[in-house]
Amino acid sequence: MSRFWAGVDAGKHHHHCVLIDDDGKHVLSRRVPNDEHDLLNLIGEVHELSRGAVLWATDQNHGGAALLIALLASHGQELLYIPGRTVHHAARTYRGDGKTDAKDAAVIADQARMRRDLQELRSGDAISSSLRILTARRADLVTDRSRAFNRLRATLLEYFPALEAAFDYANTRAAVVLLTRYQTAAGLRRAGKKRVAGWLTKQNCRGADAIAEAAVTAAQAQFTVIGSEAVSADIVSALAVEIERLNESVQSLDRQIETLFRTHPRADILLSLPGFGPRLAAEFIGAVGGGIESIESADRLAGIAGLAPVPRDSGRISGNHHRPHRYDRRLLRACYLSAQSAARYCPRSRAYYEKKRAEGKNHKQAVLALARRRINVIWAMLRDNQPYRIGEIAT
Repeated sequence: MSRFWAGVDAGKHHHHCVLIDDDGKHVLSRRVPNDEHDLLNLIGEVHELSRGAVLWATDQNHGGAALLIALLASHGQELLYIPGRTVHHAARTYRGDGKTDAKDAAVIADQARMRRDLQELRSGDAISSSLRILTARRADLVTDRSRAFNRLRATLLEYFPALEAAFDYANTRAAVVLLTRYQTAAGLRRAGKKRVAGWLTKQNCRGADAIAEAAVTAAQAQFTVIGSEAVSADIVSALAVEIERLNESVQSLDRQIETLFRTHPRADILLSLPGFGPRLAAEFIGAVGGGIESIESADRLAGIAGLAPVPRDSGRISGNHHRPHRYDRRLLRACYLSAQSAARYCPRSRAYYEKKRAEGKNHKQAVLALARRRINVIWAMLRDNQPYRIGEIAT
């Protein structure tokens, strides 16, 4: 029986599908709206033309292609993932310089026909898919909060440098709360230490007396009023309110992520490994889709995480390695931060880290080496469905 390959160039509102046969001849080329009814019609038509002997391939593994992926999975269709960068470079080897959705879909189908090293794409379980979205949302909120902190300090520096230097605003909630009501030196002097401390106490701030004393002391150090003070003070107040709102949103998401993560069947396994708390473990689960069923080895998992250096040798030059260009940055982040935490609190991980430092590696290189070593342990734990046993991270 002849085999067919269906390549899908995925988009936000429309996809383009090209179906080819064993010889690479186009059997179908169609632009389809990203709509359930139209996609089901496409799946049915492809199934009829191929008599069921079809292999699908697409250049997206989430986002606009999520509905198509879910529909193909529900209909038992085999689906391969070809990264967009791979499609871009492969398209250069085909005739013509033009770029269209139809050409990209044809390239995807032809690459699926010729190559045997492509990864099968499986939609993650419901919990891991939800964790991926929640952790991504948390990352966005943390980025917004960092930006707000930077704006607040820069604006405060414009008219009240003594107060800007008085606190570590990113790690002192009471200092941020203070700015929602008191933003100027004159206002702090009028209120005085006792009133400021009393108000901070009512806002459930820790160390209210120390914060009030430091703020009023800063106010006593500056009596000059900068011309832009009134406008800048309003901006500082608004930014402080925004930071408080973002803090509450992040804390709420953290609770939601932890509650959902603990319902995952692999939760206890990952939490048993030093360095993994609920949040980082949730990021890991979200990045790998819940499990490693489609990841054949620890080396493959390390490659996906960007922890397996690739050679760049030529001629007489050998041993030249660099980080791959294609890897999952969120997975790398979870592995790196968990390794960094383990290097601080786990004796065996600390010993491995110190060993790499003694070999001449800097801090980042040593943590990456530890993260790579931990990948072998994580993969074995998930493969065997067993928790971490002390001694598996050998020195």
